[in-house]
Amino acid sequence: MDILFYGFVIFLFAAVILGIEGFYLWWVSTHGSAAQRVARRLQLMSGSAGRSAERISILKQRRFSRHDFIDRVLQHVPAVHRIDQLLVQSGSKWSVGVFMVWSGAALLLGAFLAASWRLPLAIQIAAALVFSLIPMGLVRRERTRRMVRIEEQLPDAADFIARALRAGHSFTNVLQIVGNELAEPLSSEFRIVREEINYGVPMSEALHNMAARIPLTDLRYLIIAVLIQRETGGNLAEILGNISTIIRARLKLLAQVRVLSAEGRMSAWILGLLPFAVGGMIVLLNPEYIRVLWTDPVGVKLLYYAMAMIVIGVIWLRKTIRIRI
Repeated sequence: MDILFYGFVIFLFAAVILGIEGFYLWWVSTHGSAAQRVARRLQLMSGSAGRSAERISILKQRRFSRHDFIDRVLQHVPAVHRIDQLLVQSGSKWSVGVFMVWSGAALLLGAFLAASWRLPLAIQIAAALVFSLIPMGLVRRERTRRMVRIEEQLPDAADFIARALRAGHSFTNVLQIVGNELAEPLSSEFRIVREEINYGVPMSEALHNMAARIPLTDLRYLIIAVLIQRETGGNLAEILGNISTIIRARLKLLAQVRVLSAEGRMSAWILGLLPFAVGGMIVLLNPEYIRVLWTDPVGVKLLYYAMAMIVIGVIWLRKTIRIRI
């Protein structure tokens, strides 16, 4: 009996491991970066229209909502344009209207959760506002991740453009080649530039639009070099090669700085989250003990002071550990 039981456990363990490995291999072969790159190449060779191409609008002004009235109202709000720019830079498919709907839903959720705990009115309002900022935080996080990926791709893109120019290709053809050969998300931006030029947009304006979508200093250097070379002449391939060397050196220095500041960043996260973690644990284990903090007037004052000091401390730690290169 024991032998059968142990044999069953061993075969079950092997079956689970093989199942996980099979799922991983299936996922990599169908959804991995290499599979997506091969699929994109096949679609380009077959001339298929479903090649994850970007939709280039011939309109100069982006729509903020599908409804005409809401779009006209949002067009007159200056803050909405900044939100739309953030959505474009993050590569999100959301429109401003969808973003505002999700923010409103998060606001209502935060207000409901705060009201269910019978907290003071000021804390309820603060909690609702914090929840309403969750979509903004997600979009900004996606924007940061996208900018980091693009920044890592820029040296390879500059070298790729330089090699293509040395091979005798024109710059417009180089844009198409880079858009087809490089990985996302930088390749989609080069395809957008190529499509804008095909629509009749001047190359300088198309490149400036790309710089607005990707607010990176290294990319601006690359675009300025291209525009100056078109006006004055010169060896663009050599210039781009030097720019790629500078970008790689800066990214190497940035990686060293991140390693040296890792301890400070971890301490900042721990110190910033520790009060909320401890408060949450006390609420779950002994809610009557901590309820005095927001039912007694002295406790409410202490809570306000604590929140103000936490905000000041988080800002101070952020300024300390954030080193710009």
